[in-house]
Amino acid sequence: MDPVVIPILVAAIVIVFLVAATVRIVPQARRYNIERFGRYRRTLQPGLNFVLPVADRVNTKLDVREQVYSSDPKPVITEDNLVVNIDTVLYYQITDPRAAAYEVADYLHAIDQLTVTTLRNVIGSMDLEGTLTSREEINARLRAVLDDATGKWGIRVNRVEIKAIDPPNTIKEAMEKQMRAERDKRAAILHAEGERQAKILTAEGTKQKDILEAQGTQQAMILRADGESKAVELVFQAVHRNNADAKVLAYKYLETLPHLAQSDNNTFWVIPGELTEAIRTVTTAFGDQASVTAPPPGAQREDATDADASDKDHVGAPEVEANSTLALDAVAAADEAAKQAAVAVSDAKAEAEAAGETRLPGREQASGD
Repeated sequence: MDPVVIPILVAAIVIVFLVAATVRIVPQARRYNIERFGRYRRTLQPGLNFVLPVADRVNTKLDVREQVYSSDPKPVITEDNLVVNIDTVLYYQITDPRAAAYEVADYLHAIDQLTVTTLRNVIGSMDLEGTLTSREEINARLRAVLDDATGKWGIRVNRVEIKAIDPPNTIKEAMEKQMRAERDKRAAILHAEGERQAKILTAEGTKQKDILEAQGTQQAMILRADGESKAVELVFQAVHRNNADAKVLAYKYLETLPHLAQSDNNTFWVIPGELTEAIRTVTTAFGDQASVTAPPPGAQREDATDADASDKDHVGAPEVEANSTLALDAVAAADEAAKQAAVAVSDAKAEAEAAGETRLPGREQASGD
């Protein structure tokens, strides 16, 4: 080999080495700390950078993006002397690469230990229930303490979250029983409220039903009474229009009398004072008919005298028997009408008393209510 080529090759290799040692390319979101003869010189920014070969060297390469650090469960004692294991998640970002490299040896370990001590101070002043329900408060206090302590390390704590709080198994079982009891209590309350509402709605429906039935009965009674009133008025007008005889009216009065106590609404029945007058009128009517049919007593005596002259045994006796029979028929008819009226009155009174005894317990119950 030519002796001139060897030095050229050596010079080329040296030049390449020097160029490689001089040029530093830093990626985006990275920071390189440069030391010159063991002393911090500067921090390289992203892009193309030049350093002195042999004299300058890269000490640390740091990532300045926001990062997540999840710690292991740490035992913490609450105010009511219960040991709980708490997992935390830390979101942090390097803001000063020089401080992060030279102010603390291991910033992650330092942050972890600071988180544990802060948790023990914060949760030591809370009971278990307060610890489980005060996560936001714990997170805020942790972030304030960590941000203040890590500021000089060139690290900013953006967020601290409690990932899990695990109480002992006995406490978990007690809490599950308590939760089950609370759910059963709420279910029983809701069931009772539902039954109460159902009973209220049922009572209101029954009330409306009774009201509507009572109104319907009232309207029916009003219409029935109106119809009966119009019927009586029509009968009254017909009677006066036809100029009925007082005897016929008295007979119809006695005929209608038994129907006065047939209504279900009658609890007592009053016998009219005109009953004896009506009976007397009917009796007089039948008596007048008998008197019209039979001849006068004077004529009977004259006929009897004439009959005695001719034949006493065969003529006078039949006339007397006929007249006597007609009179007896009138009296018997009057007595029969009086008996029928008395029977009708007694039947009506019996029915009225029976109806009153049947309705009396219902009225006592209504008055009691």
